[in-house]
Amino acid sequence: MSTLFDLTGKVAIVTGASSGLGRQFALALAKEGAKVAIVARRVEKLEDVKKEVEALGAECYVHKCDVMKSEEIKKTVDDVKEHFGRIDILVNNAGLGWADAAENTSDELWTTMMDTNVNGVFYFAREAGRIMKEQEYGKIINIGSIHSTVAMPGLPLSAYATTKGALLMMTKALANEWAKYNITVNAIGPAYFPSEMTDDLLESGAISHVIENTCPMKRPGRDGELDGALIYFASDASSYTTGQLLQVDGGWTTV
Repeated sequence: MSTLFDLTGKVAIVTGASSGLGRQFALALAKEGAKVAIVARRVEKLEDVKKEVEALGAECYVHKCDVMKSEEIKKTVDDVKEHFGRIDILVNNAGLGWADAAENTSDELWTTMMDTNVNGVFYFAREAGRIMKEQEYGKIINIGSIHSTVAMPGLPLSAYATTKGALLMMTKALANEWAKYNITVNAIGPAYFPSEMTDDLLESGAISHVIENTCPMKRPGRDGELDGALIYFASDASSYTTGQLLQVDGGWTTV
């Protein structure tokens, strides 16, 4: 059991790793011995995360990438493969959150949400999947949401929830397609966690009453409470688990 979750020698890519959950995921993987490639648009913030990863004794590689540009995604994956020699784990974390009434959602916003939360995830999975297929080994972890399966009264999330629902079916379809190559594809569905994307919402108190009334634990998630799910899906502990969404939500989706 002591080695079941060991990631020593594994190579992981974490997208959207410049802050928030992406940073936490990079550190969690490093603590278990993985070599980590951290990816985002803001290279200066990635360099700060790199220092934290290296302080844990893990090797870290920084690469700038805009997940809305498929050519940059392909180059990123190719460069990581060249740098480390293989890719074992992909954490598709980069995403965009937005809440507004459906009738106020512009074509531009809708397209941006789809390009970031759906297309970028697929393109990264596609490029990493090609390498994992050759290796006959891989772990892909998509970061969904409670809104992969439920909406929420009081907060208009049509665009966001649509992208996260699409991500769930993408996870299932890729898991089905790639299972024969020893590639698992799973998703984590967080409720509301403190991050750069959600801090303003949580600190404003605009959602505190919703959390109080809707989440059985009556609080947002805390730093580190996603690490267990991440390491389970990234390690050989989940060797027979694929196509699944694990909600880490304080019981939110039970009601």
